Amino acid sequence: MGPLDSTIVSVALPSKIGKALSLSYSQALWVPAAYVLVLSILLVPLGRIADARGRMRFYLVGTAVFGIFSMVCALSPNGTFLIVARCLQATGAACLSATSAALVTAVFPPQERGRMLGLNAMAGYLGLTAGPPLGGLIATHLGWRWIFFVNVPIALITLANGWFLMGAEGRDRKAAAEARRASAGARAGGDAAGPKPGVGLPAGPASAGRIDWQGTVLLGLGLICLLVPLTLVPFWGWDSARTIGLLVAAVVLLAVFAFVEGHSRDPLLDLDLVRKNRVFAAGTFAALLQYAAVFAITTLTAVYLEVVEGYSPERAGVVLLVQPVFMAALSPVFGMLSDRLGSRFLATGGMLVAAVGISQLAILPHGTHPLRLVLALAVVGIGMAAFVSPNTSAVMGSVGRSQLSLASAFLGTMRFLGQGVSVGLLGAIAASGLGATGARVIFLGEAASQAAADSFSGGYRRAMFVAVGLTLIGALVSLVRGARPEQGAKPEPGGAAV
Repeated sequence: MGPLDSTIVSVALPSKIGKALSLSYSQALWVPAAYVLVLSILLVPLGRIADARGRMRFYLVGTAVFGIFSMVCALSPNGTFLIVARCLQATGAACLSATSAALVTAVFPPQERGRMLGLNAMAGYLGLTAGPPLGGLIATHLGWRWIFFVNVPIALITLANGWFLMGAEGRDRKAAAEARRASAGARAGGDAAGPKPGVGLPAGPASAGRIDWQGTVLLGLGLICLLVPLTLVPFWGWDSARTIGLLVAAVVLLAVFAFVEGHSRDPLLDLDLVRKNRVFAAGTFAALLQYAAVFAITTLTAVYLEVVEGYSPERAGVVLLVQPVFMAALSPVFGMLSDRLGSRFLATGGMLVAAVGISQLAILPHGTHPLRLVLALAVVGIGMAAFVSPNTSAVMGSVGRSQLSLASAFLGTMRFLGQGVSVGLLGAIAASGLGATGARVIFLGEAASQAAADSFSGGYRRAMFVAVGLTLIGALVSLVRGARPEQGAKPEPGGAAV
């Protein structure tokens, strides 16, 4: 639902939603931006709480919230109402994102973790792939409100299945409790044999924990000050007082957050995960750099094809499907390989392969044959598939079961930060020669003159070379992780997840 919703809304926003609700320029910008901002802010706090109070419960609550506010979005009478509804919808998406990979990690043994997380990633990429064509069809034939209503049956099916799983989990927990009582009675009676292996579930978290409000507020404010300028820098400019002021504030707030968390008895984020866990630190920072390099490629390449090469939006959309299709098809394959070979060389090699594909985009000649473009995007997709599943498996396997949702949430936060950096940095480089109209050409699809097209062509190539540099740095970071598969998270007997 999450990836599908993000791409499906982007397709329908300019031509359908904007006209139907008479959105202003700023409102159109904040419909997607507010969703990503709220999602990023809530990931770590909700991941921390989910670890303490039950991941499956949070996953199902997130599903329900997402479905309910999808209906509210569909019924929006104006732009302000839609933006508020999108913020509330994002709270459900945060619950889903924080717990999804954690649930998969919890119920499969380490030797199967990569393959299953690859299937999890494949589902996300299928959502990204299906969004543009599905959004166009639904918005054209059924109306834009149905792009939100489409989430409702998915949510209902998930809730029904989750309710069944929760019932099975309850029965397993009851059996586990009875087994522990029987074991205790046997030991008291002189029987030292203990419980039979594999019976029932572990007891789960010993404490529901408390919410670190101080850390939550500091992290939230820091992320707001970081993500807002990264989102709006293509329109504000890097030398804007607003951009500089907010980025400085972000650095100060995040530094204060690190100091406070380092001295807290029950921190929101255990900083030892970053300071002392090499696999976790390398994996999450590599993800930040890889998404910073790759995320904006689709948007910038679409503009390049339409503005410079004269492609129609439909033709450009078909060509750009190549990358996510390869990512969806190969993520389970590389996840399975990581179970056998470990994550280090697969993830690092994937980044190097992606760098090769991006470098081919950087040197595309004007009037290039479509096959060359397709091959370049396919190489980027293969590289991303080789990176994402093994890297996610490594990060999730490097922590104990009590921190799975927190690890998933932190990795998600790095992903969204990388996306923000990608749009802000690469978008600004690509539009650097277009002046004040650059962001409107890239993000709002406004027409460009021949001079603007020539300028963007040069800016696009510079942006791709910068993306290659980010990917190569990420490959170096990825290389310092452990050499073998991580064995940190143990499977939960019986296939149920806390």
